[in-house]
Amino acid sequence: MTSEPSTVDTPLKKLVGEKTAKALAGHLDLHTAGDLIYHFPRRYDERGEHTDIRSLDVGEQVTVLAQVQRTAVRPMRQRRGNLLEVTVGDDSGGVLTLTFFGNQAWRERELRPGRWGLFAGKVTEFRGKRQLNGPEYQLLGDSTDGEAAASEEIEEFAGALIPVYPAAAAVPTWVIARCVRVVLDTFTPPEDPLPATVRAGRNLVGIGAALREIHRPSSKEELYRARRRLKWDEAFAVQLTLVQRKHRAASWPARPRPPKPGGLLDAFDARLPYELTPGQRDVGVEIAADLATPHPMHRLLQGEVGSGKTVVALRAMLQVVDAGGQAALLAPTEVLAAQHYRGMLDLLGPLATAGELGAADDATRVELVTGSLGAAARRRALTEVAEGRAGIVLGTHALLYEGVDFADLGLVVVDEQHRFGVEQRDALRSKADQPPHVLVMTATPIPRTVAMTVYGDLETSTLSQLPQGRSPIASHVVPAAEKPAFLDRAWRRLREEVAAGHQAYVVCPRIGEGPASEEEPPREDDTGRRPPLAVTEVAPLLAEGPLHGLRIGVLHGKLPADEKDAVMRSFADGKLDVLVATTVVEVGVNVPNATVMIVLDADRFGVSQLHQLRGRVGRGTAPGLCLLVTEAADGSSARERLDAVASTTDGFKLAELDLEQRREGDVLGATQSGRRSHLRLLSLLRDTDLIRDARAEAIALVEEDPELDRHPALAASVAALVDEERAEYLEKG
Repeated sequence: MTSEPSTVDTPLKKLVGEKTAKALAGHLDLHTAGDLIYHFPRRYDERGEHTDIRSLDVGEQVTVLAQVQRTAVRPMRQRRGNLLEVTVGDDSGGVLTLTFFGNQAWRERELRPGRWGLFAGKVTEFRGKRQLNGPEYQLLGDSTDGEAAASEEIEEFAGALIPVYPAAAAVPTWVIARCVRVVLDTFTPPEDPLPATVRAGRNLVGIGAALREIHRPSSKEELYRARRRLKWDEAFAVQLTLVQRKHRAASWPARPRPPKPGGLLDAFDARLPYELTPGQRDVGVEIAADLATPHPMHRLLQGEVGSGKTVVALRAMLQVVDAGGQAALLAPTEVLAAQHYRGMLDLLGPLATAGELGAADDATRVELVTGSLGAAARRRALTEVAEGRAGIVLGTHALLYEGVDFADLGLVVVDEQHRFGVEQRDALRSKADQPPHVLVMTATPIPRTVAMTVYGDLETSTLSQLPQGRSPIASHVVPAAEKPAFLDRAWRRLREEVAAGHQAYVVCPRIGEGPASEEEPPREDDTGRRPPLAVTEVAPLLAEGPLHGLRIGVLHGKLPADEKDAVMRSFADGKLDVLVATTVVEVGVNVPNATVMIVLDADRFGVSQLHQLRGRVGRGTAPGLCLLVTEAADGSSARERLDAVASTTDGFKLAELDLEQRREGDVLGATQSGRRSHLRLLSLLRDTDLIRDARAEAIALVEEDPELDRHPALAASVAALVDEERAEYLEKG
C-alpha cells in the first residue's frame, strides 16, 4: 500500500492491498481508485432511525442497521452443538432473527443487547419469522446509545450518516467504506470537466468536493449538493452524446421519398374501410414530411395497444414505394410477421398483386420472409425482393441474414423495438446503399424523461386516441391463495363469454419441460417458490377440469412455425374457444372476437408485459375482461404492482410504475452489454427538471462546439460515462 497521491487511474492493489483489491475486482468489478470513488453509496443510515425490516423481501441480499434486542442459546436437534439466536430490531417494531451455528460463546458476548450494528445477509423465512443465517456484521461502537460515537477501529462510521454501498457477500459494505476512506486520504480529484459557466449558472459544486461528500457527508445539505452535481454529470454526458449524434445525423445524405399525387398511397386511402383518427392523420403528415427530406428520418412512433400504428406505418411504406423505393418491416415473432402479412394483404387488396390478373395499375407486391419458409418459397421471395418487384417486405430476424438483398431499401420499420438487440436493427439498416429512413414503433408508452434520455436523437410521435369501435377493458386481481372461490368464478366467467359466442386467452409464464428460454423464466427462484405454471401442463388440466368440453388450442414459441400459424389461424377463424399460450401472444395478435384473458401467475410478469397482454382483448365491439390470477400475498410489492395494473389502462402511468421497479440504468443498454450500468444516481422519474436543464445546456454547447474540441476534459468525461459501446447503443436505438 502507498501513501503517495492517487488518481482515478491508480490500481487499487497499490492502495488497499492485493487480497482486498482482488476481492473488489472479482466480486464488484472495481479495479482502480476511480472505479471505487465512483461506486457510490446506495443509501445512508442514521443510528437511532429505524430500518423498515418489515418491508424486506425473502431472498433479498440486504444490509440493515439495527440494535441487538436479546440473545438465546439452545442445543441443535439434529447434531451436536448449540445454536445462537440473536434478535435485532428497532423502535418501529420490525425484528430479524440472526442464527449462528456451532459453539460461539465469544459471539454471544460480543452481540450484547443494546449494541447497534450493520448486519448483512440473505433474508430467509422460518416458521413465519424473517431470518439472516450466519450474517456478516459490523458493530458500531461500544455503547447502548444509538447516537454514540463509533470506536477508533470503525472510524469510517464516525459521521451521523452511515453510507451503505452496493456490496457482495464476500465484500460487505463496511469493507467498501474502509477502502473508500483509505483511497480518499490520498486521492487527487481529476480536473473538473464541467465548463465553469455551466457550473456557475447551475449552482453546482466542484467535482472534488462532490466526490468527497458523497462518501463522507458532513451534513445532509452537503450530501444533497454532492448528489445533485454527480447526477448532473450523468445527465449531461447522456444528453451531450444524443445531441451530438442528432447534430451529425442532420448532415447525413438520404434519398428523399416525397409523396406522389395519384399514386399507390392515394389509392390505398380511397379504399380504406374506415376513417383515420385525427391523430393518425397528424402523425402521417409529420412522417410524410420527414420522408421527403434529403436526410434520414429517425422517428419513434408510440401509441397504446390498438391505437392504429400499423396503418400509419403502412401509409409511410406506400409513400416510399410510390417514390421508387422499398420498405421493410421487422417484427419480433413469426406469429406477428405472418399477421402483419395477412393484415396488409387484406387492406391493400388488388394494390398488392402486381403482375397478377386484376391488379391495380400502381400495384406492388408484399413478401413475407421468415426462417420457416421452404427452400423454393424462400428463393422466389428473395428474388422478388432483390429485383425490386416486392415493394413491401415483412419478416423476422430472418431479414437480417446474408442473402437477403434489396434493390433500393428506402424505409425500415421496426415493430416493438424493445424486443430486438441493437445489432439486429442496425444489420437491417446496413442493407441500404444510403442510410434509409427509420420508423421505430412501440406499444409500450415511454415516460417523457425516458424518451428524452434514451430516444433523445429521435423525433417522437404519439398516437393517444383509439380508433372508433374499440371497447373498454376491465381488469381485476384474482387472489387465488386467499380466495380459491374467486378462481372458480374466473373459470365460470370465461365459460359465460364462450357461451355468448366469444373467445378467450389463458396465459402462462412458462412453456413446459425442457431448458428455459427467453420466453420462459427459470424453473425455480432462490426463495424456494414453486415453478411458474406452464402451458403444456395447464392446458390438459383445464381440458379435464373447469373448461371441459371447450375447444382448446395451445400456442408457444417452441412449436414448429407451420403449427403455430395453423393454431393462430384456427383461433382467428373461431374454430377454437380458448387459446392457452405464453407471451407469444403479447405483441400484435388481433382477434376481435376474443373478450376475456386470464393471466396465471400474473405476478411473474412485468407491468409492461401485462399491459401488452391485456391489449389482446376488447379489440372488437364487445367489452374486454382481463383477470390477473396470483398467489402473491396482500400488501406485498408484487400484489401492489398487480393492483396498479388493474386500476388503470393509462399506459403512461404504468410505464412510470414499470420504470420505478426496474433498475433505471438498464435503459442505457447495461443489460445488453452485461456491464455495470453507468446511470448510478440519476432517476429518470425524479430528476425530470435536471434532465431537461442538462439537455438545454447540451444543445447550447454543441451548437457552439459540435465535437467538444474546446472542452477536452468534458469530452473525456463523456467518453468515460457513456463509453463507445453505449454511445453506439444510443445512436442505433
